[in-house]
Amino acid sequence: MNIQLSTKVNGNYKDIMRQFDYKLFEALKPSLADMEIVAFTGSEKGDKVHIRFNSPIKAEWISHITDHGANEKEAFFIDEGVKLPFPLSYWQHKHIIRKISNTTSYIIDDITFRGPNLIISWLLYPVIYMGFYPRKSIYKKYFNTIS
Repeated sequence: MNIQLSTKVNGNYKDIMRQFDYKLFEALKPSLADMEIVAFTGSEKGDKVHIRFNSPIKAEWISHITDHGANEKEAFFIDEGVKLPFPLSYWQHKHIIRKISNTTSYIIDDITFRGPNLIISWLLYPVIYMGFYPRKSIYKKYFNTIS
């Protein structure tokens, strides 16, 4: 299954990519989950993100950054789940910052995921969508006030 969310923000795409750091990751934490960031080593290939959920479920989530890069139109990094909470069986999240102009960009969350079967995957879709949709307003506030 695939979900794509696109958010227009102020800022040059390369400057925005440099701000994908621990501070932004903290700002993006879901408000309804009791979650702690165990490790966040960055947004470049070889880095790691480790999250521990304490409620509403107890679970560990570990993703590795498997690729990153930039060209004259966009910058990106990709995290892939290596330890996922049940019922996720596959996770890939492409974080893309696409240039609109020198002062505006799109932040695109391109998420591909699977559950153990198609029915579970379909049931996960609205949960994951609603979990990531609030990022749109967080991105707008974060980048339109500090950029």
